[in-house]
Amino acid sequence: MTTPITPATPTTSTLADLASAFPVDFIWGAATSAYQIEGAWNEDGRGESIWDRFSHTPGKTHNGETGDVACDHYHRWREDLALMREIGLHAYRFSVSWPRVLPLGRGRVNGAGLGFYDRLVDGLLNAGIQPVVTLYHWDLPQALQDEGGWANRDTAYLFADYAQLMARTLGDRVSMWITHNEPWVAAFEGHLSGGHAPGIRHLPTAIRVVHHLLFSHGLAVQSIRDTRADLQVGITLNLSPVEPASDSQDDQNAASRMDSFTNCLFLDPLIRASYPQDILSLLDGVNVPVQDGDMQVIARPLDFLGVNYYTRTVVRSAPGEGLLQVERVRPPGEYTTMDWEVYPEGLRILLERLHAYYSFPAYYVTENGAAFPDELQADGAVHDGRRRAYLAAHFEAAGRAIHNGVPLKGYFVWSLMDNFEWAHGYSQRFGLIYVDYPTQRRLLKDSALWYRTFLQAR
Repeated sequence: MTTPITPATPTTSTLADLASAFPVDFIWGAATSAYQIEGAWNEDGRGESIWDRFSHTPGKTHNGETGDVACDHYHRWREDLALMREIGLHAYRFSVSWPRVLPLGRGRVNGAGLGFYDRLVDGLLNAGIQPVVTLYHWDLPQALQDEGGWANRDTAYLFADYAQLMARTLGDRVSMWITHNEPWVAAFEGHLSGGHAPGIRHLPTAIRVVHHLLFSHGLAVQSIRDTRADLQVGITLNLSPVEPASDSQDDQNAASRMDSFTNCLFLDPLIRASYPQDILSLLDGVNVPVQDGDMQVIARPLDFLGVNYYTRTVVRSAPGEGLLQVERVRPPGEYTTMDWEVYPEGLRILLERLHAYYSFPAYYVTENGAAFPDELQADGAVHDGRRRAYLAAHFEAAGRAIHNGVPLKGYFVWSLMDNFEWAHGYSQRFGLIYVDYPTQRRLLKDSALWYRTFLQAR
């Protein structure tokens, strides 16, 4: 999916100009995930998740921090909903905690957990905010991990059952459904690097997980549509335009390998019902557990693709460096506290390449945002000008992609509020809303006020 790039300089001068680049029915929102904000990890019948187990294991997260309380959204969701309304969001993307509704991943339904999401959806609709549901954002029930987790093919069928339960419960009010968030991260950070739950480091297991995640997606698409044929269904992938560090053939080949591994490994099965051949060649000797008919299940037509974009990837050839024999290069420029390059043009490049190579019916930016060292100032405000500039530049890049023919339909800022950032604990602040964790006080940052003004300018 790599092609030469032509950088462009943002030229938008006013919010009205920026807003005018988007259709009148364009959806603007913000996103969160269950484990990162809900807390209430062992209340009202919720089962243990792999992130509960992982974060309670010494040495796995920053300062040993956990999502036990996080933003206490489980108890404070009404307050959070009021803040969404104050910002003027059109939509809110959240994930369901699988172990909150099915404590063992199967069987007995936890009515209290299901009721929480039922009330949340009703509250959103009453506030004029569209709910967008993600079914899996990495918090697998620990009971299923004890049976092999995503390396076990049976988990895919259980995921389809869970998807059907949620569609049956909320499908009369939620029209837009996302099966998985960033299956690449769940597979490789969770099962190859070991930096995420469940903390496994084994390439053959990671490859099994890749296939079973995609297979479970296809099964869930069918489960949702069998429940209600009128629902919109898609998947969210973390994607990044990959560029060679130089014009040398070796670096260009390295970029192609990285692109296949980072992007095409999940995109190709969804559209072409096949895995990239160059990756399969590199995996010589590692079994991809494809059974008859699997790829056709994975490639069931989708209504949209969710795109999570944060930065580009620049690489050079590095013989002997791991499976791909590549090395990441750190270009000069501005970086976030996650050490991710601020590169707005990459969003336009990515969206245009996606549409040229894959042609999904529609696209949503389901996550885009930045972590900066936000602090509460003496005047009682959080002046996050860098985030405001970051969002304005990325919005403009998205507008140019629409102008160039990409059917982009919506944009969700990551994230609604500061939260538990996985292995980074509470050290990274991505939110539009500042959270003082000891008191759970919420405060709209300057970026949230800017976002509100932008939405009003439409």
